[in-house]
Amino acid sequence: MTTIAALDARLIRVPLTRPWAADVTSVGVIATHLRRSDGAEGWGFAWTPQIGAEAVLALLRHDIAPAAVGRPAAPGDAWQSLWEHVHEAGGGGVTTIALAGLDLALWDAAARPAGSSVSTLIGRRRESVRVYGSGVNLHYSMDELVAQAERWVDRGFSAVKVKVGKADVAEDLDRLRAVRAVLGPDRGLMIDANQRWDLDRATRSLDVLAEVRPGWIEEPLRADDIDGHAELARRLGGGPRIPIAVGENLHTAYRFAEMLRRGAAQIVQPNIIRVGGITPLQRIATVAEDAGAELHPHLLPELSGQIALTLPGGAAEPWVEDVEDAGFAELGALRDPSPVVIRDGRLRETDHVGLGLRFTG
Repeated sequence: MTTIAALDARLIRVPLTRPWAADVTSVGVIATHLRRSDGAEGWGFAWTPQIGAEAVLALLRHDIAPAAVGRPAAPGDAWQSLWEHVHEAGGGGVTTIALAGLDLALWDAAARPAGSSVSTLIGRRRESVRVYGSGVNLHYSMDELVAQAERWVDRGFSAVKVKVGKADVAEDLDRLRAVRAVLGPDRGLMIDANQRWDLDRATRSLDVLAEVRPGWIEEPLRADDIDGHAELARRLGGGPRIPIAVGENLHTAYRFAEMLRRGAAQIVQPNIIRVGGITPLQRIATVAEDAGAELHPHLLPELSGQIALTLPGGAAEPWVEDVEDAGFAELGALRDPSPVVIRDGRLRETDHVGLGLRFTG
């Protein structure tokens, strides 16, 4: 049996050319390197925008790496037992983010000896996947927001996502009206509250914002408020329905299943890093498919785009999120050319082996 022989990690700070907030000017990438007992190598990473990168690095070095050595190196085989091993430090969050660094490296190491990509190893279900334009833009002026929407249209995106959550919902509506005017009636417009509302404010705000026909409302409430999301879904069901999307801050298949079982969301958006890698993402995709829910991976198109090519169609073809000027290749963080290309609103893979994601620095 081929086993894990060694795992190491290092922290890289990648500056953002378009800051996400006054205090979010870089993202933390914890690059991992794995060696198997048969000599094959793999590279992966964990990721967190601002908080916890040093904690993830410490967990990988001091807890996950020593526990991983000697375990099976086949992708997926060691994930559950290692999650149970680190569960004392938390069932999700820092622990699952750190586990992603190992899981991705294992998948990378499995594909490289055959000279194939990870999507080929898993099995692609489609050759391209649709992409929507996204931005961390609540702090943008109206002129900046409109200019961004115009750039998205020029790039051929058929849908975009805009942040909401201003102190006065009338300002949100003015901003969304301006974006809708740029998009026209046929392109999709999704909105994201980033957990800024409580239940009553979400209800009132969405009654106002329904005018622009949102394709979904993302994280209207605190991510772990299942009761609140279920009640909001009940309230929204009485009129033109705005689907609720959650998942970027959920960490386990158990929590996704509970959200869907309670009717608290119609769309799930797992972040491949935050849930612990490709292995648990596949479990969550099965949960979503069984529930008849849509699944659209959150952020990181160079990774999530590859895996979206392999996902079941479920209730809808996956969307991949492309945050403006935030791709690893655009930020100069990759040692090699990007493993994906986005053109005319579709993502396709380029020729590469493994995940094709090795970081400079």
